Amino acid sequence: MVSVLFYKNSTKVYKNNNASVNNCHYNEIYNFSLYYLTKLIKSFLYIWGRCITKNTSGMSKIKVENPVVELDGDEMTRIIWKFIKDKLITPYLDLDIKYYDLGIEYRDQTDDQVTIDAANAIKQYGVGIKCATITPDEARVAEFGLKQMWKSPNGTIRNILDGTVFREPIVMANVPRLVPNWTAPICIGRHAFGDQYRATDFLTKGKGKLTVKFTPEDGSPEQSYEVFNFKGDGVALTMYNTDESIKGFAHACFNQALMKGWPLYLSTKNTILKKYDGRFKDIFEEIYQNDYKQKFEAAGITYEHRLIDDMVASALKWNGNFVWACKNYDGDVQSDTVAQGFGSLGLMTSTLVTPDGTVMEAEAAHGTVTRHYRDHQAGKPTSTNPIASIFAWTRGLEFRGILDNNQELIDFCKALEEVCIETVESGKMTKDLAITIKPKVEHGTDYLYTEEFLAAIDENLKKRLGK
Repeated sequence: MVSVLFYKNSTKVYKNNNASVNNCHYNEIYNFSLYYLTKLIKSFLYIWGRCITKNTSGMSKIKVENPVVELDGDEMTRIIWKFIKDKLITPYLDLDIKYYDLGIEYRDQTDDQVTIDAANAIKQYGVGIKCATITPDEARVAEFGLKQMWKSPNGTIRNILDGTVFREPIVMANVPRLVPNWTAPICIGRHAFGDQYRATDFLTKGKGKLTVKFTPEDGSPEQSYEVFNFKGDGVALTMYNTDESIKGFAHACFNQALMKGWPLYLSTKNTILKKYDGRFKDIFEEIYQNDYKQKFEAAGITYEHRLIDDMVASALKWNGNFVWACKNYDGDVQSDTVAQGFGSLGLMTSTLVTPDGTVMEAEAAHGTVTRHYRDHQAGKPTSTNPIASIFAWTRGLEFRGILDNNQELIDFCKALEEVCIETVESGKMTKDLAITIKPKVEHGTDYLYTEEFLAAIDENLKKRLGK
């Protein structure tokens, strides 16, 4: 063994064989030893850290620098969600996940505060990834013994983030389309604030006058309108939106169209709702002329406002590759129409993006698949399509990669999405997709059970990534 000892003015090398060291400065020997001991510890910690960020096959995990917020959900989608996370996400990513349980029982336990906390966490960290959740009706209140009929968690989150929901089909070559000429995707931009989803509706009893008024805070004269004179029982509704939110919606849609290189269409019913829908039309036009006209012309794309009924008819005739900006309720309906038209509600991505483009929440665009969950509870096999839930993870994580400039993470997300599509196109799929190809299907021949299909994706992902 060779020892190296540092002196003030010289360095001497000795064999470690009882040789004496005379006149050395022991404090300098100590400092030198401490320095190298520290470096040795740091090296050990680095190697140990690399070891614990490898998956079970020894492949290094992709380091994700900043956290994502996970919002767990309900019923069958909650079961699938755990498999996706445990098998397709965490084995490959070194990821800090901020977890929030939005299952209906815990939302009730916290008086729905957990939903508000989750939305604020998404604002803090920039990315939320959400499982499908229950919006309770009277039957659900009775089923779970809820304190009250809690509002839609999606509505709560969207109103806190005040973003635009973009939904786009996942196109599979072997899944027939109900609208045959839809050969390319259609992106629905849904304004996710106000209107019917923040309305006040109520029952009226007997004869009476319905009025609505607005009282300005600055003391200027109030606006009052007589709406209707009831001759008997009826219903009434008031709803609203804000210029600020509509402007954010417009910017988000114009930017989405530019990003995709597709034309943008806004649909309203401004011929009937001259003030309400007219405000959407006017704000979009003003922002287009001031901020986006030159950009659109340079990109070779166009913007146009159309009446909703004309737009629906046109969309059915066109091939796709356009962005359709819809008011809140219209977007809710048309996104499901587009999803089904492309083959399945289970083949639809859904992302909520804030106007400044710095925050995204990705979610599955379908419900909790209650019927399958009942079969699961009874011990029966299910064939539930997990692809939209997988794409919720990939779209959210891809956005994390964009924010963090993490190309390795972006490439992983694209690879997982491609594996899902290739698995279906190879003939391995769930029952909902199989029955779009032929009316009578058999398990094992035409479709797989939920666990079998997820296992096929897991196996193909391992092959793709060289595990």
